[in-house]
Amino acid sequence: MTNPFGVRPVVNASATLTALGGSLMPPSVLKAMTEAAAHFVDLPELHDRVGERLAALTRNEAACVTSGAAAAITLTVASCVGEPAQAFPADAEVVMFTGQRNGYDYAARLTGARVVEVGPSIEELRAALVRRPACVLWFAGAHYAADALPIEDVLRAARELASTGPAPVGPPVVPVIVDAAAQIPPVSSLWRFTTELGADAVIFSGGKGLRGPQSSGLVLGKRWIVDRCRAHASPNQQIGRGMKVGKEELLGLYAAVEWTLEQDEEALLASYEQMVDRWIAGLRAVPGVIAERGYPSEAGQPHGRAVVRLLTSSGWTRDGLVRALWEGDPRIAVGVSGVPDDAIALNPQTIEPGEDLVVLDALVRHLSSGDGERAGRDA
Repeated sequence: MTNPFGVRPVVNASATLTALGGSLMPPSVLKAMTEAAAHFVDLPELHDRVGERLAALTRNEAACVTSGAAAAITLTVASCVGEPAQAFPADAEVVMFTGQRNGYDYAARLTGARVVEVGPSIEELRAALVRRPACVLWFAGAHYAADALPIEDVLRAARELASTGPAPVGPPVVPVIVDAAAQIPPVSSLWRFTTELGADAVIFSGGKGLRGPQSSGLVLGKRWIVDRCRAHASPNQQIGRGMKVGKEELLGLYAAVEWTLEQDEEALLASYEQMVDRWIAGLRAVPGVIAERGYPSEAGQPHGRAVVRLLTSSGWTRDGLVRALWEGDPRIAVGVSGVPDDAIALNPQTIEPGEDLVVLDALVRHLSSGDGERAGRDA
């Protein structure tokens, strides 16, 4: 990476984190964005055409590109709260499981809706649904699963409520939105939650597993909710006016979805497991360290990662090792989410060919250097 700012590139063994730039775009995505940048277009028309093609590719009724997954939450919740050009009701509610509350709550609350928490109980959920909330917002991923009902139970409860009265015209009685921002792989997530299970909409980050532009997101699902998302979004003067999607992101994300669907996912996941095996084998002889396979990844994706635990005899604290790797040459980022306080995690998803050996070499060098005690004192 050549730049005049002195910002060093990172070998990313952590995850598709926004703070690290999301993911790396393949050549076809970069090409599509460069070509888009060279022309003026009718942007609403391009939105519509790209949405039509994305819907067909992903087996959904409709699709729209957003300026990230958080923006997609705002737009889908807004679509459930009210139609464009109308004032949002002051008493709108969004149902969420207590165990799934997270920093992206703000994306839903931008609409003025109040979050109503429920526990992992079908009775609590049914009681909340009877109040006719604007929607249920459910977060996918193993890290959100412990204190929430499975999506199948949520959808069943919403359908049961709908069956107790006259069939709704347009939106269902209580729509269900799935945030699956980081749930690729598996690529089947693109249609599983909506086409197969019946959720009204599913949200993805464009800049994570899809490897599209980081400032892009994707809403897939029922036509009524996607049409409202588009109406609420830029360039319209609605709640999403500031959540602008350019022609470059539109064509870049479309190219990313095409690229993703062309990949051999089985072979890709196998390559991830091979990296994990190399990390574990390479650290096996390092004293003071226990390296083992963790599954699934920190976001619940169906592949392993190497979890490296630091025994007291290693002389290293977790924070000291993380800092040493970050300050080294090359700069290396490792994961600390979802692992014990004395461990780091190495995620293969964001590793380019050959970088796994760079990470392994740096770890072995630091852990064998005897510098751990000094790093701990300097903390």
